[in-house]
Amino acid sequence: MTDMLLNDVRLPDGAAVDVLISRGRIERIGPNLQAPAGVAREPGAGALLLPGLVEGHTHLDKTTWDSPWYVNQVGPALPDRIDNERAWRAASGHDAASHSRALALAFLREGTTRIRSHVDVDTDAGLRHLEGVHRTRAALAGRIEIQTVAFPQSGLLVRPGTAALLDRALAEGADVLGGLDPCAIDRDPAQSLDVLFGLADKHGKPLDIHLHEPGELGAFSLDLILDRVRALDMRGRVVISHAFCLGGVDARRLDGLLKRLAALEVALLTTAPPSRPVPPLRACRDAGVTLFGGNDGIRDTWTPYGSPDMLARAMMIGLRNDLRRDDEIGWVFDCVSTAAARACGFAHYGLESGARADLVLVAASGVAEAVAQRAPRRLVISGGKVVARDGRLLDGAAA
Repeated sequence: MTDMLLNDVRLPDGAAVDVLISRGRIERIGPNLQAPAGVAREPGAGALLLPGLVEGHTHLDKTTWDSPWYVNQVGPALPDRIDNERAWRAASGHDAASHSRALALAFLREGTTRIRSHVDVDTDAGLRHLEGVHRTRAALAGRIEIQTVAFPQSGLLVRPGTAALLDRALAEGADVLGGLDPCAIDRDPAQSLDVLFGLADKHGKPLDIHLHEPGELGAFSLDLILDRVRALDMRGRVVISHAFCLGGVDARRLDGLLKRLAALEVALLTTAPPSRPVPPLRACRDAGVTLFGGNDGIRDTWTPYGSPDMLARAMMIGLRNDLRRDDEIGWVFDCVSTAAARACGFAHYGLESGARADLVLVAASGVAEAVAQRAPRRLVISGGKVVARDGRLLDGAAA
């Protein structure tokens, strides 16, 4: 049974088309499509058609999105922020389920239909935060696809018992195994990575490792990670998030690391922070390395900043990489759409027959304007159903 005919929209290449949606999937895209009698018709009014946006790296469990303002007085170092967050969440009774749901729906309103969320697993909270996000994942199934990453935010080796909790998390439905700074946090990179890769191998799960370590220290950790990717033949199943080291090594070292990343099909995630070196997008593209985008935390104890708008994040990636031409801005849109879907393993994605009908209509002349001006979302379709219109969720979308 056909669900909808979306009339008069423009593809990113400028072509005027209609979109026929059947059973939650794109059946056909082309000009002057006909649909069976009685099929719902949705006028596009010449708006730009984009695929559903992809958030490649956030922390739904941490957000204070639907709470009063959090007064941030934490110290500047990474351990300060980790310890402060863990203590505050325990003292406040912060509920990962309700907060993650509120933020996920805010993402949906802005056109994001796929999310990879890192979720803290530690010896204080156990799997409580993961269970909360899994409740959100179940409640919003069919509207938003949420991947969860079991993430040892407080460290792996430095907090005995964490490895066993990660083992349980993967057994109980976490999609991906996370890691964190094997030198700077665990201070035993070989053992830390052996434990991490051993768990991933045991459960057959992909890896997404936060690597904040700067310069040559981070490059050393990255080489150790890539050694294990090769040894376990995990090509295409590992992401390095942040990878600040790639913005802080000389050109020859960078070239060597990018060649290894490309050969092993290891993707990179950037949030394009203005305060840290970042992997250079142009060099990654030239080397054949997938670089995609995410927000990291949004309005939590780490930062008051952030917005569940992936076009705004794409703009930040463009600014951070000094990209100005329209075709270059197309690269940063790819970071929050096709590249992100590919790196995270989100299936049936895109503007093509057979893809899940996750679509966004925006008021823009093209992709460059949509990104640079954070164009208003006129319509959001998820799984073939209209879930938001003119920036507002429709009744039933949040049920």
